Amino acid sequence: AFFEQGFVNLGRVIPDELLQRMDGRAVALMKGEVDYGEKLMMQRDPGGAYDNSVASCQQTAGHKGPTMQYRKIGEAGWGLECDDVFRETMRLPVFREMCAELYGAHTDIAVYRAMLFNKPAEGGTDLPWHQDGGDWWGLDRDPLVFVWTAIDAATRQNGCVQVVPGSHRLGLLSHRGHTLSDQTVSRLEVDARAVNVEVDRGETVMMHNFLVHRSGLNPTDKPRRAFSVNYADGRTCLLDPRPVVQ
Repeated sequence: AFFEQGFVNLGRVIPDELLQRMDGRAVALMKGEVDYGEKLMMQRDPGGAYDNSVASCQQTAGHKGPTMQYRKIGEAGWGLECDDVFRETMRLPVFREMCAELYGAHTDIAVYRAMLFNKPAEGGTDLPWHQDGGDWWGLDRDPLVFVWTAIDAATRQNGCVQVVPGSHRLGLLSHRGHTLSDQTVSRLEVDARAVNVEVDRGETVMMHNFLVHRSGLNPTDKPRRAFSVNYADGRTCLLDPRPVVQ
């Protein structure tokens, strides 16, 4: 299913006890009870439509005050690999085996970014159709896979991920990567092809980085949190100079 559709639900591959610790650690990070200072990017949720201001708004290191209104915790270079609970999760054997199948058993594996995504209750960001790669990421080779674990159930009511099945087989749709142009969205006929990836609490979805995906707002009275990890070939390097993003 992964190679054909670009995504597959792996089920509950994370032990319940570890999931409970992930849940508790997510809360502790937001409250500031665990604080990694300059090691961890933390962005509060501006809410509403996604644009360049959301992409850059307060994406800086450090705690931004005790609140459940964070949008994203972690980013490339200052992510949740600094945290023992989330680091334990990303090192589980199931993910090592997954990477061996995709990159080859001989290949060293690196984590490009490990982060907590949060759509706060009655909030969240309407993230447009995009792919994870290209000049926006500035790497000498694009990672092929990320895993997305639901700390809270993700439903169509609370802004679950939507995908265009099989779209990863088209490759990157622009040098830029990231968000798609209106023309590309129209050409893909996403309204007719998109499916909701509803996930129960504790389930993990494996997705190809080139899979076209998005997520909506969360109008419900409970948060929708998930832990996302991008796994890359260990030889991956940042481009220097970084590409000029058009």
